Amino acid sequence: MKLALKIMFVVFIIWMITGIYLVNTEHEKAQIVMGLGVFYFSFLFMPFFIYYRYRHGKYKKYIINDEKLKNAFKDFGKD
Repeated sequence: MKLALKIMFVVFIIWMITGIYLVNTEHEKAQIVMGLGVFYFSFLFMPFFIYYRYRHGKYKKYIINDEKLKNAFKDFGKD
């Protein structure tokens, strides 16, 4: 899965470089290429990346629950 993410990122970078080149040469389809690149990044690459990063419950240390709040306020009063 990590290899797939790297390949997808390289495809995105090449896509954006091509889009920038087309915009600079004032090609008629430049805006479409850039728009599809943003679409690819937003709806294909990012969800896949987010799933890869948080699939093993790594996100749980960032969730605020009652126990973390009590400990935070307890530590806050010591200063």
